[in-house]
Amino acid sequence: MSTEITLPEVQEFIAGFWYHYDEGHFDELRSRIGEDMQYLSRSLSGNCPFEHLLAAELHGGAETLAWLIEHRNENPYPCRHHATNIFRTATDGDTTRVRFNMFVNQITNNVPFAVSSGVADVGIRRTGDGLVFTSMTVMLDADDSIPFAEHAAKATSASTQPA
Repeated sequence: MSTEITLPEVQEFIAGFWYHYDEGHFDELRSRIGEDMQYLSRSLSGNCPFEHLLAAELHGGAETLAWLIEHRNENPYPCRHHATNIFRTATDGDTTRVRFNMFVNQITNNVPFAVSSGVADVGIRRTGDGLVFTSMTVMLDADDSIPFAEHAAKATSASTQPA
């Protein structure tokens, strides 16, 4: 059996994961999280005013699933997670590495509005039962936007500072 994972399989897998997460279908999530799952979530700066609500560094499928369930139960319904611009970044043995943009919205006063956005890097592996996540790193946009030139200058300055 080939372990190659096609982009359509990746897209369907990620879309299904977020749909089941939003709907609280936790048994469906369980089947999509590998036992060796590594999960990291935080804001880009790591110090936004609500960092405690989104920050997690988890090891193992059970720990990751428990946190995802707790996190979902603390947040509103409906709440929708959208994965866009999905593309493969690498293949590492039997793991396919993927990056995508995330957008999250909820409803207030009968109107959808943006809650969050960010970038996710994930690892996906094929098992006998289907695809599972092996890793997920979510960096959420929680800081005010600035002109890109200013961002690039700060990034360059930070990378040239002595450690």
